[in-house]
Amino acid sequence: MLLSLAVWLQSVSPAFGFLRVFQYITFRAVMAAMTALLIGLIAGPWVIRRLTELKIGQPVRGYAMETHLAKSGTPTMGGVLVLMAIAISTLLWFDLSNRFVWIVLVVTLGFGMIGWADDWRKVVNKDPEGMRSREKYFWQSVIGLIAALYLVFSISESNNARVVELFFEWVRSGFDVNLPPKAGLLVPFFKEVSYPLGVFGFVFLTYVVIVGSSNAVNLTDGLDGLAIMPVVMVGSALGVFAYVTGSVVYSKYLFFPYIPGSGELLIFCSAVAGAGLAFLWFNTHPAQVFMGDVGALALGGALGTIAVIVRQEIVLAIMGGVFVAEALSVMAQVMYFKYTKRKYGEGRRILKMAPLHHHFEKSGWRETQVVVRFWIITMLLCLVGLSTLKLR
Repeated sequence: MLLSLAVWLQSVSPAFGFLRVFQYITFRAVMAAMTALLIGLIAGPWVIRRLTELKIGQPVRGYAMETHLAKSGTPTMGGVLVLMAIAISTLLWFDLSNRFVWIVLVVTLGFGMIGWADDWRKVVNKDPEGMRSREKYFWQSVIGLIAALYLVFSISESNNARVVELFFEWVRSGFDVNLPPKAGLLVPFFKEVSYPLGVFGFVFLTYVVIVGSSNAVNLTDGLDGLAIMPVVMVGSALGVFAYVTGSVVYSKYLFFPYIPGSGELLIFCSAVAGAGLAFLWFNTHPAQVFMGDVGALALGGALGTIAVIVRQEIVLAIMGGVFVAEALSVMAQVMYFKYTKRKYGEGRRILKMAPLHHHFEKSGWRETQVVVRFWIITMLLCLVGLSTLKLR
């Protein structure tokens, strides 16, 4: 929005020539981060008061850690603050004609609406389980598949007109059309190694990445500050990849696919970083507010969508290793429990408690120890992911 205003003012009078700085993505990225940070810090106390007045408190499951029972009633749905800061900041600073930022915003807010409905049921119905899994996965799948169908053609072409043409060409060809190498699965640490996926393969992978990352972040959001800081770090790292793939010079030099328009995602990633840090101000132990599904599902979906656009699905799994481990811990615990119950008549567990962060709490780690150590691990994994920029 401000970019369009700056361009218009420059066309009106040469006196506004200094506004050319708005054309630089790096400048707008810094401003987006600062804007989101200030919005979050200023609006945070008001949002927390409103959530408290509306009695939107976090219900705690009966089988939860005993140390968490004291958190019952703490305002939840604080993810609204994060999404509000991200949306306002992004709309102010990004190029409104950029199709990639719009699709990420749609996915983010769409998953946020699912999380809102889930949190609302937990609060109004006093049901700690909230929305049933099947219903939640259905709506996540709808948004994920729509995004995947758009991205498979959007990444392959440079504008929406060509996207529509490619889509109809795919239909006329009997659902068999060759996609460019940049639409394949890129393997990190190797130069120009790309495995062709085809349209259906791309759609399936994109669906898994978007829905999987959304639920993985949601599962991680179980301790004060545990999920939001890794989101900030992974989101910031993905912003670097977006800047590289959106630059003709840097993408060619670093052997990355050039994806016109993807650089503008740096604005969104910067807004995520600023909004996340602002939320951490209130979410750090002891938390004044919880993010809730409205924030966790949305931010996870955003990370997955950005990773798909910049063709770094594998790198996302590396940098988001904490999210992956948390999701796998739940899957392994559930499957092993069902298997042993069917075989021995009694369910057994691999971990003391799932997700993984609760296992470490049960093992004697304090909550703050788990959180900070998971932050450190994420930082190291993000550095490993960023090293793939050059180690190829």
